[in-house]
Amino acid sequence: LAVRVGGPVSALLAVQLFRMSLAWIPVDDAHQTMLSELIGVFTIMCIVWAAFRAVDVVRDVLARRAWAVDRPASRSLLGLGGRFAKVAVLVMGGLVALSQLGVSVASLIAGLGIGGLVLALAAQRTVENVFGAVSIGIDQPMREGDFVRVYDFVGTVEQIGLRSTRIRTLDRTVITIPNGELANQRIESFTARDRIRLACTIGLEYRTTAMQMKSVLTALEDILRRHPKIWPDTVVVRFKQFGESSLDIEIMAWFQTSDWGEFQAIRQDVLLQFMQAIEDAGTSVAFPTRTITFSP
Repeated sequence: LAVRVGGPVSALLAVQLFRMSLAWIPVDDAHQTMLSELIGVFTIMCIVWAAFRAVDVVRDVLARRAWAVDRPASRSLLGLGGRFAKVAVLVMGGLVALSQLGVSVASLIAGLGIGGLVLALAAQRTVENVFGAVSIGIDQPMREGDFVRVYDFVGTVEQIGLRSTRIRTLDRTVITIPNGELANQRIESFTARDRIRLACTIGLEYRTTAMQMKSVLTALEDILRRHPKIWPDTVVVRFKQFGESSLDIEIMAWFQTSDWGEFQAIRQDVLLQFMQAIEDAGTSVAFPTRTITFSP
């Protein structure tokens, strides 16, 4: 904390030293008053600056606590709470600065009753976005760093701000969505899943015999069940149907990983083993064909 607030404190001390030196500066009373007001404003700015740094320090310290490390939702709320704290400090600092400049803060606050209605009507979208940020922070449909699908695109959540949320897409572009709109949308989080599904259909040639089909089904299921990352409760390998140009086998299984890159490697390894098992059974994968017979 001492390191982070060193800059603001140094600036504050410099301003106070200047305040003390006013007694020796040959200026008239009007300029003396103006300088005093400016020094008061700069003092408040230094205090707000130091408070901002203190909020960052508190947020970083809390983020390293065990309860925050074990709960990603808590870390996301800390970021949002830090932004709200900074806004509150800025508002209070602004009111004190206006009071220092001679503005009647009491009258200003009293006028907020009427002005608040006008402000609410004029800035209803902004207020909606702020409440949307609060809703996202409490509900936690997504967190910063999550890989999500929103609308018709997917990407990584980079920042959940007070007004909008920024998502970096696979094309490395950044899409900004107002929080009020985002809070009412369907959000699909890929990061929250505990396993990833492999679902595919393999078509064998029609020359495949029943014995070969049984051999392939047994071999494919054994390949899946032997994999160290397989979720053993549900492994589906079934002869599905007589397709237009193939004998279709339905395959569905889950692998216990949430990392997409790891799943891609697992899928590749499993599919290569499927190819080898089909070859060992003496048959092959079909490709779309159609036979047309012309009658004389």
